[in-house]
Amino acid sequence: MSERLVRVGAHELCVRDEGPRDGEVLLLIMGLGLQLIAWPQGLVELWTARGFRVIRFDHRDIGHSSPQDHAKTPPLAWAALRAAVGLPLKPPYSLKALAEDAAGLLSALGIARAQVLGVSMGGMVAQHLALQHPEKVSALHLWMTTSGARHLPWPKSELRRLMLRRPRTREAALGHYVRLYRALAGPAYPTPEAELQTKVEASASRSWRPEATLRQLLAIAHDGDRSHRLQGLPKHIPVSIVHGEADPMLPLAHAHHLAQQLPQARFQVIPGWGHDLPAALWPALAASVGSAA
Repeated sequence: MSERLVRVGAHELCVRDEGPRDGEVLLLIMGLGLQLIAWPQGLVELWTARGFRVIRFDHRDIGHSSPQDHAKTPPLAWAALRAAVGLPLKPPYSLKALAEDAAGLLSALGIARAQVLGVSMGGMVAQHLALQHPEKVSALHLWMTTSGARHLPWPKSELRRLMLRRPRTREAALGHYVRLYRALAGPAYPTPEAELQTKVEASASRSWRPEATLRQLLAIAHDGDRSHRLQGLPKHIPVSIVHGEADPMLPLAHAHHLAQQLPQARFQVIPGWGHDLPAALWPALAASVGSAA
């Protein structure tokens, strides 16, 4: 699969660009710590078969994009304590900066407008992109994401414990990520163990930047509540919200609150779905992205 580096400001972003060149553009924005290969190829091909030009990319600091290892990264426990008591955080970069990367990528590729789809943290970045550059967004799709309101429920306790563990070796980390991905799946759509192993090994072989995930967590903690700003999103931008009823990372209350801030949105809850992209749901998920025409 062909990839290329695209210069966006001070960074180079690794990009995959698939589908007809004259097709309607669908920009995919991935979530916490995940590379562009976390978008299943089978799902991407469902969109390209419908005529979409699908663009996915590695955030700065992730995958094959420009690393940020020079940035000072405070310990996660210390940052979490500051956030819990309302003290300011200074992450190496912000979600707004990641949104500017996405906007800059569209400009660098000569794309005036695109449908934008973000999952989890990528959905938070997509919100900023639509708020900062509404002229670039023809439709906004928010999957398994949140408004960032502080009163919303935390991830399930088992998942929190897994997320806070810091494996000491690469081998231990691979096993840890298999357990983490297993915990993210919903009861109706479990992923076979061999598939989880393959996914984790492919990600680690392509790029290994565990500190980047911590820097993204700090960016999320710093971002805070977007509720008030979301209410000002231009009403002419079509919005869809899709969330799993069994999401252990961002429980369903996050989706309901997000929909309250965006009453113009189409809101779909999928029973038994967790916080992943299982193959059984690809047709339904692909169909939730319609033509903006």
